[in-house]
Amino acid sequence: MKEIRIGIIGTGVIAHGHVSRYQSIPGVKVVAACDIMPDKLEKFCDKYKIENRYADFRELLKRDDLDAVSVCVHNNLHTPLSVAVLRSGKACYCEKPLAGTYTDAFNIVNTAKETGRMLHVQLAFLYQGTTHAAKKLIADGRLGKIYHARSYGYRRRGRPFVDGYAEKEFNSKYWAAGGAMYDMGVYHISVLLYLMGLPKVERVVGQVYQEMDMHEARRKESGFDVDELGVGFVSFEKGLTMDILESWAIHAASFPPSMICGAEGGLSLVGDSALTFFTEASGYPMTCNVDVGLEMYRTRQADPSLALYDESQSHFVGALRGDCPLLPTPEIALQTMLVSEGVYMSGQLGREVTAQEITAKSVSQAIRTQEVPFGTIKYDF
Repeated sequence: MKEIRIGIIGTGVIAHGHVSRYQSIPGVKVVAACDIMPDKLEKFCDKYKIENRYADFRELLKRDDLDAVSVCVHNNLHTPLSVAVLRSGKACYCEKPLAGTYTDAFNIVNTAKETGRMLHVQLAFLYQGTTHAAKKLIADGRLGKIYHARSYGYRRRGRPFVDGYAEKEFNSKYWAAGGAMYDMGVYHISVLLYLMGLPKVERVVGQVYQEMDMHEARRKESGFDVDELGVGFVSFEKGLTMDILESWAIHAASFPPSMICGAEGGLSLVGDSALTFFTEASGYPMTCNVDVGLEMYRTRQADPSLALYDESQSHFVGALRGDCPLLPTPEIALQTMLVSEGVYMSGQLGREVTAQEITAKSVSQAIRTQEVPFGTIKYDF
């Protein structure tokens, strides 16, 4: 088994999940980590026994013993760092969303194509049992012609930092570009786009909101200026449509599950294991609870290589080793950015926007030069 050697850039909340998962995969070693906050870096590396520690990501990328680097920083840093990783000759695993705007995301995907290096994006819902089952039912024609989908994600009160968890940078347009639509919407939108075969986007209309109260001290500390609720409607080619409702915080009961509707059947997706199939037999409406777990167990006993599609890091490592083809996560993530930025742009302009407008009007928000507010290091990307 080829040893896979990994570097980590950023040691915040999401990086802990990356390292924990990498260290659970046989033959994978996290060799180095980088963060501009020395104390944070030391605690992180001590916890996970990572020997090589860097304050400057360029020094980490000079290493010639790394197969890949995980980029675990805030959204508007994804583009400069991911591009640097790819240009250094290493494979890149980028956190979601791919970037802060469509044009920044396109820059990453285009760099991967130009360099010929592997790019993978964290879209965790692609690996859930419900996604596998839904993909198979659609491929077998159980839904017939698909004509509408619903992308729903619900938190009653779960805004990062101001509601008690995670880092304040999640609430800043400077660092994150957006709120609920980018942070959580990416999961629900991406999986539906994947299941529907990445249909071509034609038009988007939507609006985002931040209306609910929050702890004033935390509002002030974080400078909260992103959305807590996003709504949208997407028109694709051939009459296919999708509505979107994504909440970090709302005074409302739980939303219905995401769904896909076809002429001969429909699917309702809840989490990793709850999939419901709606159809008719002999004229009678039927509601079928799909036993996702049983089929997952059976198929993976018969073919253990299928387990490489059950979790994002394992899938990435399998692709690095040549044990499985990589899912098209860059393309899925890029189209997800097109839809998501379309919602923001529509709200700003007060009207529907076309896909061509979104790509033409998208402006980079990538942080190219920053004076780090908690230190003295200055990076010119």
